[in-house]
Amino acid sequence: MRNTVSIIAISAALALGACGPKAEQRADKTGDLLSNAADDVKVAVLPTPTAQEFVDKAARSDAFEIASARLAKEKAGSADLKSFAAMMIADHNGSTAKIKAAAAAARPALKPDPMLTDDQKGKLDDLGTLTGRDFDKAYADQQIAAHHATLSLMRVYADKGETPSLKKAAGDIVPRVQAHLDKIKAIKAAM
Repeated sequence: MRNTVSIIAISAALALGACGPKAEQRADKTGDLLSNAADDVKVAVLPTPTAQEFVDKAARSDAFEIASARLAKEKAGSADLKSFAAMMIADHNGSTAKIKAAAAAARPALKPDPMLTDDQKGKLDDLGTLTGRDFDKAYADQQIAAHHATLSLMRVYADKGETPSLKKAAGDIVPRVQAHLDKIKAIKAAM
């Protein structure tokens, strides 16, 4: 299935890439549609995490977003990225509170573990060594990847999760994560 989606994406990009400026705009929209279709396929085939796995992944995601946004507020050269980073801190503190409340309402109650993974720590360390456009590009790329992963997690749990309070929280968070993803893609495209 993944190969089919990849082949379709590559074919569309090649066909539209040879056409000119208006075709590039259509290619961007086609790329977004293909990306959304790929996300839908991921939701259909990803295993549903347990409630504890879900709250831990969500907590780690929020902790990573907040930590990387703090770096961006300090190091980003782009005013748009600095503004995005401020929004990340506010919104991810909000989603942390939402997940904590839903986890406390679960039976049995759950406690999210926000300890960053080694991969997340490595990404933060890498970001910390960069400056200027190198930082801006790396931060934008990391944000796109992180938001794709979080969007898939939230969609899967909202659709197939086992704990009602967490399913509702995940469903409530999906539109905000999608808005973040759309925003960072637009910022990166304008870089």
